[in-house]
Amino acid sequence: MNSQFWIKRKIYFLLFLWMLVVWGFPVEQTSKPYTGFSIEWAETLDRIWAGPDFWANRLQDWRVHKGRLECEVSLYDRYVSLLTQNVKKGKGSYQMTVELGRLSPGTDPNPDAYAGFRFGARGQFDEYRDTAIRGKGWDAGITMKGGLFIGESMNIEKVRESPYLKEKLKNNVKLVLKVEPDKQGYMASLSAIDSEKGEVLGEVKRNGLKEESVCGGLGLVVHFPQDRDYPYSQESKPSFWFSGWKVKGSKTEVHKDRAFGPILFAQYTLDNCILNLTAQMPPLGKADNQIVKLQIRNQSGWWQTLKQKKIDETSFTASFTIPYWDNTKDTPYRLVYSLRETKNRVRDYFWEGLIRSKPSEKKELVLAAFTGNNDLGFPNTDVSQSVQAHNPDILFFSGDQVYEVVGARGVQREPKEKAAIGYLGKWFEWGWAYKDLIRERPCICIPDDHDVYHGNLWGEEGRACSQEGTEKEKQDSGGYKMPAWWINMVQRTQTSHLPAPYDPEPVQQGIQVFYTSLEYAGVSFAIIEDRKFKSAPRDLLPKADIVNGWPQNPEFDAKKEADVTGAKLLGKRQLEFLEEWSSDWRDGIWMKVLLSQTLFANVATLPEEALSDGVVPKLRILPKGAYAENDRIVSDLDSNGWPQAGRDKAIKTIRKGFALHVCGDQHLGSTVWYGIDEWRDSGFALCVPSVSNVWPRRWFPPQPGRNTEPGSPKYTGDFEDGFGNKVTVYAVSNPTYTGKKPSDLYDRATGFGLVRFNRETRDIIIECWPRLSDPNVPEDKPYQGWPIKINQRDNYGRTPEACLPCYVIEGMKDPVFQIIDEKKENIVYTLRIKGNIFAPKVFEKGLYTVRIGEPGTEKMKVFRSVKAVDKEEVKKVKVVFD
Repeated sequence: MNSQFWIKRKIYFLLFLWMLVVWGFPVEQTSKPYTGFSIEWAETLDRIWAGPDFWANRLQDWRVHKGRLECEVSLYDRYVSLLTQNVKKGKGSYQMTVELGRLSPGTDPNPDAYAGFRFGARGQFDEYRDTAIRGKGWDAGITMKGGLFIGESMNIEKVRESPYLKEKLKNNVKLVLKVEPDKQGYMASLSAIDSEKGEVLGEVKRNGLKEESVCGGLGLVVHFPQDRDYPYSQESKPSFWFSGWKVKGSKTEVHKDRAFGPILFAQYTLDNCILNLTAQMPPLGKADNQIVKLQIRNQSGWWQTLKQKKIDETSFTASFTIPYWDNTKDTPYRLVYSLRETKNRVRDYFWEGLIRSKPSEKKELVLAAFTGNNDLGFPNTDVSQSVQAHNPDILFFSGDQVYEVVGARGVQREPKEKAAIGYLGKWFEWGWAYKDLIRERPCICIPDDHDVYHGNLWGEEGRACSQEGTEKEKQDSGGYKMPAWWINMVQRTQTSHLPAPYDPEPVQQGIQVFYTSLEYAGVSFAIIEDRKFKSAPRDLLPKADIVNGWPQNPEFDAKKEADVTGAKLLGKRQLEFLEEWSSDWRDGIWMKVLLSQTLFANVATLPEEALSDGVVPKLRILPKGAYAENDRIVSDLDSNGWPQAGRDKAIKTIRKGFALHVCGDQHLGSTVWYGIDEWRDSGFALCVPSVSNVWPRRWFPPQPGRNTEPGSPKYTGDFEDGFGNKVTVYAVSNPTYTGKKPSDLYDRATGFGLVRFNRETRDIIIECWPRLSDPNVPEDKPYQGWPIKINQRDNYGRTPEACLPCYVIEGMKDPVFQIIDEKKENIVYTLRIKGNIFAPKVFEKGLYTVRIGEPGTEKMKVFRSVKAVDKEEVKKVKVVFD
């Protein structure tokens, strides 16, 4: 007994020691928390990305190289923001030090250029991400002429220049900035020190600074006053390097939670039982670890590695596909990446999220939809909070996640490596804003024209556009301006987490396709590419004299002359896909939704004299209730109102599945009912408002719509758009003066869309919500005209000419009905009914085949040569399933 007792004691003691090694020894916290920051970069691997503590403007303009942080350009306001430290209000002081020197000392530099610190930085919304990108404050540094200064951002005052300091700058100078309280507020002092000898080479002071002006963000800045106007010059030379950046002081505070990376964000979709997930990484170096792991928390509570994937070398994504996923339960997941922080230290970083169970038992499935993420309102905190309050089940970003102007420092198209990193920096902003929304919800994301640096895009099945002329002339020629590898890189970042394409055959130039379908909790989504296959109108319509998609010839009649032979919209491949998708209701599918970039109509007006929408940003925003009386309905060939025949084919195909259409792009939130031969003979569409709207389109038709609801605005009702397409407008979110600030964000009808699909009634509730709205506040409501309630069957609104027998089903709940026209040998429509009684409507008299049951199983019954009769002659037929 005694022997066994001591053996157990030894085992427990050894186990205790092992736990101490694994979990760490307890240490009494006797000192104050460390609030300083220090980085040398001397032991950091070479890479473009500066590290998780920083945001670089622009991403492609900076790199870590040979132990230093280098600015590779000589351009306007290049800035690296420190994310994990800021200066707070209250008593105290702080200090920053850094060593710097010139990278191209033999060149003839701009004498007014400078490098140094930025402090007291603030963005428009005083939020750390906004500050990191657009923050302005005080710059304190050294000019190319050897002058020290302290002045407002990008605005230095004349200082005495030192030829000796100018010469030292060619090699190495140490800058020390101190901000301390004085009798007039705060005083900032900047000293230049010889890094080798330690002697002070010069000093400058500025007093009387207000406390609020010295609090905020911190960073390093390189500024060359030229190249201020857009487009920004791409021809520049390396300018400055930095090392040994240190921050300390009682006014500084630590925010480790603000670090961004190395796993920046992740998107996932759940297609029935297949999980697709993509991790977005920053541009790492060749010597960095290239593997990302996907782990889930198992039933025992341990993290289990499912797969590991190599990072793609152009998009810096790692994509995972996990078949046979258990979609019946919430599953915590995390991504793991081992970053070599120094040559001798490796640290594991994690990104955690949740794969939600399919909401199969919920009465209502909620889709939130977005478009137009220009960064006017970045980081869109108000949008995220509003959407979180609605708690949608699935997200849809319909395009323009990226604009050319995002990041406030222009767009770069070449050379190859810089063009790729330039796009990624803009794309990272999108993920930075929405990372908490998408970490635990399925997210469908597709690129549109601005994502690939086009104002308008007619993809022409992937061909390259003309390289001659202006940017507008290039895109009017049709095809893509950027090279195929770059387009594929963009698509990989935004769509690689979608299900596999329906037909993966690339289009011209090897550009990949992503059109596909996704089934989630019984709702089947078709995801298509509006732009990639669409014809360019310029050469097809020579009489129109098209510039940027707008006819300049006032004699051209788009209603009569635009619908020409050979003009394509979705293309044959996508129409075949939609035909199959509309008829496929296997696995309990009860609702169909089409997701695309833009609307199959042109709901927009312009002042009578305007020949294009180039005037839109300058149009006066009207007060609530006012009406622009001199507008006309226009024909924008970038919209999917053209080509008319292609538009009609698309709508005819999706109405066979009673599908709702959800899209974006137009900047104007709207809900319409499509018509082809007659008004309201097809389905409904929701075009969601832009999150941030730089192009506030409007809809003020000169004549009131016909067949309006009582009390509705005169811009609602039955209309013909500029191409003669029949469209019934139910609601639009016209720009309206609100009095909220900033006006360019809140007066332009910005916001998002919501769609609620009711499993029990098959009702669909459509909503457009403004920014800053809160569904929990009774005063906050959707835009005027919403919510709009329809039923699934309204999405095939065509008036029937006859009926088939009324089928009464026994032994099966909610069967699928498929109606086939035997004369034309085509499917009229397919629908899963609610209940067990259905009298199928048809649109011509004749003979039909009726298929009833559960597709993909043996529980199907087929009735051939069923005669269509008048409604009064319909008879009941009992159908029994064992």
